Amino acid sequence: MAGDKVHPRGLRYIILVGEHAGSMFMVVDVPHYCNTDWIRAVGPNLTEEEQLNLTLPRDADGEYEQCTMYSPVDWDLDSIRAYGLNATEKCSSGWVYPTAQQPSLLTEFDLVCDRKDLGDISQSLSMVGLLVGGMIFGPLSDRIGRRPVLLISMLGQGLFGLAIAFLPNFILYVIFRCIMSTAVSGILITTLPLATEWVGVSYRSTAVLITHCFLAAGQLILAGLSYGIRNWRLLQIAGSAPMFALFFYFWVLPESPRWMVTRGKIEEAKKYLKKAAAINKRTIPPELLDQVPCETQTKTGSILDLLRKKHLLKVTLVMACAWFVDGLVYYGLSLNVTGFGLDIYLTQFAFGVVEIPGRISCIYMLRWFGRKKVQAVLLLVSGLMCLIIVGIPEDQAVAITVLAVIGKFAASASFSTSYVYAAELFPTVIRQSGVGLCSMAARVAGIIAPLIRLLEQYHHAIPMSVYGGATVLGGLLSFLLPETSMVELPDDTGTDNPQKSTSLLVYSVLWQVSHFTVPCSWKWDRREIRKILHLFFLFSLN
Repeated sequence: MAGDKVHPRGLRYIILVGEHAGSMFMVVDVPHYCNTDWIRAVGPNLTEEEQLNLTLPRDADGEYEQCTMYSPVDWDLDSIRAYGLNATEKCSSGWVYPTAQQPSLLTEFDLVCDRKDLGDISQSLSMVGLLVGGMIFGPLSDRIGRRPVLLISMLGQGLFGLAIAFLPNFILYVIFRCIMSTAVSGILITTLPLATEWVGVSYRSTAVLITHCFLAAGQLILAGLSYGIRNWRLLQIAGSAPMFALFFYFWVLPESPRWMVTRGKIEEAKKYLKKAAAINKRTIPPELLDQVPCETQTKTGSILDLLRKKHLLKVTLVMACAWFVDGLVYYGLSLNVTGFGLDIYLTQFAFGVVEIPGRISCIYMLRWFGRKKVQAVLLLVSGLMCLIIVGIPEDQAVAITVLAVIGKFAASASFSTSYVYAAELFPTVIRQSGVGLCSMAARVAGIIAPLIRLLEQYHHAIPMSVYGGATVLGGLLSFLLPETSMVELPDDTGTDNPQKSTSLLVYSVLWQVSHFTVPCSWKWDRREIRKILHLFFLFSLN
């Protein structure tokens, strides 16, 4: 490893989960019924039970209706008691939440009954922010660099995330959350090249996957925070404020040397490489650095190259499809955490627990089997779990949850694989554009996933059938992608065989900077693990 920083970036990933996924705990469904205080004008001494019996109809199970009430009348209390009320209407004066002790997003903005779908719609609009972020920050990072885009995105996430906690109405909440998600997208797609462009071939996937483990850790922390903090505004602050603790990134965050070389900033790239070597107590032979050519003409690329070049067009279409179905099943399972029949906090905790081994296992699976097979098989497993859930009776909550957890395990591992795979398939000059385009496909899926859940009102099996069927199709298409395991990263778009267009000199320097040697076998012992974690920590401190 030549200098990327998993430790502080891992902290940032933990915060990302708290800010982006915390909203599903803010809209947990609670018992409610119409506010019928109108009857207090004629019966101020009524008990709560008497008031409800006189003003609320009951459903087939004998419970009070949650979304309808008896229409108010101008009668006196004795007449109401004697003749009763028959005409009903929708709640006109708000709702009462008898069991709610702390204000949630649902109770404060009345996201129930006719407004119930606003929760899923807000999730979709949040995904629109992720989509816009991919469109903006992907090409921008290729143009001005990874470092400035990442710093801007972190600042935006912290500011807008914290502001959400003080908003007075739901419309502003949705707008600010959409803007915050744009910044989140900038962070997600910018950390990827910083991880892959600072390392050699053998540890490229490890650099990405270790940081993704912090996403799973964030889910565990999120479940605990949400269980202990039921006030949605305090929960939002708890998830947003820690981002400001990472202000030191302004001084320690490096730029990608590979990006600087492609932009003709050779001397700046050499300075970063020398710094990394000094941190790792290594020496770069001067003759090796001198071999890096001082190019007067920078290498550039355009997002249109993804459409012009035949090999890039194929990769782009198939990879975007893989990201789309990955996002569909991942967000579909994640956002449906309340629909599996068990406690929402327990289910979320289980999702977080399985994601850690899911992402760690990718380190070994990618080494043993390569990128293509792992990507395809994981998508197939995740899709099949969703399809099996369709055939399980709804009252079998434990069985459904177990299958959902297995599906989430495969989906999270597949998502991590997608990040590694996409970064290796696209050339350096348009890597962010390519990854940003794939990210956009995943965000479109994220927009659609909550809306697909609305189809369960027609039949409960429709959402899982869509999630599962699409994911199985994406898994089959993944077999069309080229293998990139142990292949140098391509730098430009000038060849139909991207494996031959590499910056070997830069990687030679990276290997000199690193403490690591190329492993002669696939065995990975504890000393190698300690080395990579040690290097992550050293570079973050310097």
